[in-house]
Amino acid sequence: MKPLTLLTGALAWAAFATASAHTPYLSPSNFAPQAGETLALDAAFAETFFVPEAAFDNSRFVIIGPDGASAAPDTVQVFKTRAVAEHRMPQYRFSTGPRLGALFRTWEAGGKRESSRDPAVKIPAGAKILSNFQSLTLAETYVSIGAPDTAALRARGQGLEFVPVDHPNDLYVGESFAFVVQHDGKPLANQPVEITEAVWTSDRKAQVVNLTTDAEGRVSFPLQRAGTWLALSRHRTPAPAGAPVAEYSHSYTLTFRVLEP
Repeated sequence: MKPLTLLTGALAWAAFATASAHTPYLSPSNFAPQAGETLALDAAFAETFFVPEAAFDNSRFVIIGPDGASAAPDTVQVFKTRAVAEHRMPQYRFSTGPRLGALFRTWEAGGKRESSRDPAVKIPAGAKILSNFQSLTLAETYVSIGAPDTAALRARGQGLEFVPVDHPNDLYVGESFAFVVQHDGKPLANQPVEITEAVWTSDRKAQVVNLTTDAEGRVSFPLQRAGTWLALSRHRTPAPAGAPVAEYSHSYTLTFRVLEP
């Protein structure tokens, strides 16, 4: 059966922060549901995964079928700390698509530093620009009904994304999880990737692993501990013509689970 993919866009961070900072995430209630089961997916911002602190709002969830046709999910509710999408599970991919978030603009003029997130506010001529970018974020998770299938692993070829080499729903301790980091269909060499363990309790500190892609944009994460993990990467590009900023700050997160063999 086909895997299911839920992608969300969200507000991103002002710098390549660790995944323990306020980070958008997407977490399913079940990585391996039964056919016909209603699946719930949480979208939120958090400092600890996956303890929601602020809702992922202002997003349009879309269900994309294997044939590319799209439809709305059964239910989407936005609460104070999280947004929840629910859908009875056929064979589909769930997506909000990329979402433009906050503007981060700071400049110095006349010996004074100023900041504004209002696109209507213009940076004065001759000012020294310290930052001038807007967040563009996508979060993703894979959910399989039955045996994992590769149909949902195809690259979109747009924006920042992880293209799995190993299926995210077929990961076991003692193996590795390989994927390619790419932007607009092109691999990103020497790209930082941060992978953080989800720890819901305070009895131990979450494990954080920092990796870098090779010349082909590939990275391999050794699977040494069972549990749920979140992988993060960021990439800056020039903003398109007409954008209120000079750059886009692309952010991508992937939630996945590792099982005991």
